[in-house]
Amino acid sequence: MRRKVLARVARGPCSVTEIANDLPVSRPAVSQHLRVLLEAQLVDVHQQGRMRRYEIRTNALELLRQELDFLLAPTLPVEDPRITR
Repeated sequence: MRRKVLARVARGPCSVTEIANDLPVSRPAVSQHLRVLLEAQLVDVHQQGRMRRYEIRTNALELLRQELDFLLAPTLPVEDPRITR
């Protein structure tokens, strides 16, 4: 569900209510998912009057990809230069 929340935020700035209306999940559940996404620095929140609007951090997914590439690099097979195909 968290990926769906992130995908919804990636479509454009939105409130908890807007996300909950688009997904089969309660507003408190959306808030919990957004809290985790905020802590992971994948989304930002901006106060507009009494409403908080969430939006994806523009460089967040690229940073995440770099981290995953770094973590996965030791597990990827290394080609042996002595072997020719």
